[in-house]
Amino acid sequence: MSVSMVKGQKVSLAKRGGGTLSRVRMGLGWDAVKKRGLFGRRSQSIDLDASALLFDGERRLVDAVWFRQLQSKDGSVQHTGDNLTGEGEGDDESIIVDLPRLSPAVTQIVFTVNSFTGQDFSQIENAFCRLVDETTGDELARYDLTGSGRHNAQIMAKVSRDGGGWAMTAIGAIATGRTFQDLLPATAAHL
Repeated sequence: MSVSMVKGQKVSLAKRGGGTLSRVRMGLGWDAVKKRGLFGRRSQSIDLDASALLFDGERRLVDAVWFRQLQSKDGSVQHTGDNLTGEGEGDDESIIVDLPRLSPAVTQIVFTVNSFTGQDFSQIENAFCRLVDETTGDELARYDLTGSGRHNAQIMAKVSRDGGGWAMTAIGAIATGRTFQDLLPATAAHL
């Protein structure tokens, strides 16, 4: 049973019935708003990019997984590939995290989304991020990316160490930037 999250909400990612998560997938999905033209509505391509930013306990960026680096240095985080259009059903981009393989120094993983081509979120609909237990396929949490507007990026959510397990916090903070590097100053406020 998935938890539909709202901005600022934090949920534990402990498995039902006990145990801890081992592999999770952060999925990002979106559709481009259809443009009106002389001959009806037409599709446009929107290139959103999902990134995973790995931070240590001192809030320092230790690694980043994004479309130009599809795997973390230690191999624990894997981006499944860049979707340039948002076409198709379900997750358009995914990042898989092998939690036990993460360095103990990594205390938080922040997931961001940005429009590499610069279109703003007023041109995007049905956007969401979700966390899935990769071992069972169960959706654990979903956050609908609301608040379409003139921004072209968003700090979506973070997964952080929570005692002996992990927790997800929906952030949903609007930002501006075409790559994760542009988003680092805005990300710092949510660590």
